[in-house]
Amino acid sequence: MTPEQQKALLGIALFAAFSDGNKADAEREEIRRIAESLSTEAGAPNLTRLYQDVLLKRLDMAGMVQQLTDPGHRQLAYEMAVSVCDADGQQTAAERSFLADLRRQLGLDAAQTEAFDQQAEALAGVAAPVAVAALPVAVPVSTPVTAPAAAALAVNAAELDRSILNHALINGALELLPQSWASMAIIPLQVKMVYGIGKAHGVTLDQGHIKEFIAAAGVGLTSQYLEQFGRKLLGGLLGKLAGKTIGNVGSAGTGMAFSFATTYALGQLAKRYYAGGRVMSTALLRETYQGLLEPAKQMQTQYLPQIQQKAATLDAAQVMAMVRGG
Repeated sequence: MTPEQQKALLGIALFAAFSDGNKADAEREEIRRIAESLSTEAGAPNLTRLYQDVLLKRLDMAGMVQQLTDPGHRQLAYEMAVSVCDADGQQTAAERSFLADLRRQLGLDAAQTEAFDQQAEALAGVAAPVAVAALPVAVPVSTPVTAPAAAALAVNAAELDRSILNHALINGALELLPQSWASMAIIPLQVKMVYGIGKAHGVTLDQGHIKEFIAAAGVGLTSQYLEQFGRKLLGGLLGKLAGKTIGNVGSAGTGMAFSFATTYALGQLAKRYYAGGRVMSTALLRETYQGLLEPAKQMQTQYLPQIQQKAATLDAAQVMAMVRGG
């Protein structure tokens, strides 16, 4: 894949990120930071400039589509765009319109995209295993919440640490897989992990509460997908061509198992947050998360063999079962 084709794929993903027109300033800033970070990768196109050109509408999608002459690259562009639009769990009317137009420009018909659309919808729509209708309206993370049941629980910290590490290993393994669906499972698995940590402390929340917590920590949903796709793409791991996957599952040079560190730090943050009665302010959540992220990044090297071993055994059915709690 040429640098121009990489640029086109990432440009289309950026168009998808901004297609709903509702990105908050914080999320835009996070996407800009990721563009700057990815631009430092060896041989990467100038993604900071690309981000600005897309945001300011100095580029059009048609020009990027023209760069993708291979059918496999066109299919990949669509799959990346769908994943980005599904990052927050549902597509808006604007995003559905964008994807329909993109599919038309890419020359893909419904039959070519139906299987992936269904898989993406299933992953994006999976909620934490609780009855959402029975839960109260979301409470801001900076607001103290009384949870009498939590005090009566004998929380097993070592068991929670094992669960956090297991989720981090799985998400690190997903990043090493070449299939585009793999990255889509990372956020649902993070939601599932945080749900389990809250439940262990006597707090039962729905998916909306948990995603609010994740966002308050500074882990943007859309931006996290963009970073995962960007690292895999620039590392030569992401993609499908002529029915064959591109890349080597055992290659550690395609990134640094980025999602291992993100998931591990997020799990440790949730453990502190729920154990402390959910009284941390948004500023303290972000500061604590950043403090946990650096040690987690150092752990990646230590656990890389285990991440690679898991990556070699995962398939779509197993991942879906884990996301659903099966």
